[in-house]
Amino acid sequence: MAENEDILVNVENGVGVVTLNRPKAINSLNHVMVTGLADALAVWEHDDSVRAVLLTGAGERGLCAGGDVVALYHSAKAGDDNARNFWHDEYLLNAHIGHFAKPYVSLMDGIVMGGGVGVGAHGNIRVVTEKTKLGMPEVGIGFIPDVGGTYLLSRAPGQLGLHAALTGAPFSGADAIALGFADHYVLQENLPAFRDLVISDGPDAALTKYAIEPPASELVAQRHWVDDCYAAETVEEILANLRGHDAGPAGDAANLISTRSPIALTVTLEAVRRAAKLSTLEDTLVQEFPSTPTSSPPTPISPSRIPQ
Repeated sequence: MAENEDILVNVENGVGVVTLNRPKAINSLNHVMVTGLADALAVWEHDDSVRAVLLTGAGERGLCAGGDVVALYHSAKAGDDNARNFWHDEYLLNAHIGHFAKPYVSLMDGIVMGGGVGVGAHGNIRVVTEKTKLGMPEVGIGFIPDVGGTYLLSRAPGQLGLHAALTGAPFSGADAIALGFADHYVLQENLPAFRDLVISDGPDAALTKYAIEPPASELVAQRHWVDDCYAAETVEEILANLRGHDAGPAGDAANLISTRSPIALTVTLEAVRRAAKLSTLEDTLVQEFPSTPTSSPPTPISPSRIPQ
């Protein structure tokens, strides 16, 4: 595949290697990239010569900064179906990654936001580094955490998932492991060698050689006030709790939340709490899928349509 393609797909020594290849846009996902990855997984899952998948991003800034917001904005202004079709196919891809039968190694180095979480954090071997900046920042643009993000956020320890969802702030690789968004910690300088060893000897060998114990999670250290403040019923009460706690991290969180979309905050709070009661990633994706009718809506996502 040509190097100027948005997604590069090839097989090296039995490993399906996928490179998100829009480095100037921090590899933001467009529809071509979503369908390219989905098509590759559909083939590789049933190809005995492919033993694992490795997902990485081109450039030095990160795996993926999310969905292509500019394209989604223009779709919304035009009133066409492009945005909903994109989300539909993206959510099917997220669900497929979540139950992919072979090792799926995602290198979540640098910036990993929104849609990047969807293609990276639902895999079964999720690697972060000391340079990882991972998050679900959707409330900052009037949207809500999607791509199965509410599934992960709702299962973080205590109220840490709500804190991450309502602030929309990025968190570190160590925090990502503590919150359940990642599994393994590899120093950034070792990623090229880690990648090569995955291809030559397999994921287990690479993890044995390069994965290390992550530093202590800064977010987990703040659970004493996070759990208390975010247990309130409404966003307004949460803000009051935060402001009444201290002028330090809790006050900073309140100030940040106050800059976010009020409607998005309210919907996000409810979405994360509902997701905690749902059984599967697929159930959560169904809840997240935009349901407002358009002139020609695609078939809504449902668990029965996810490849098994």
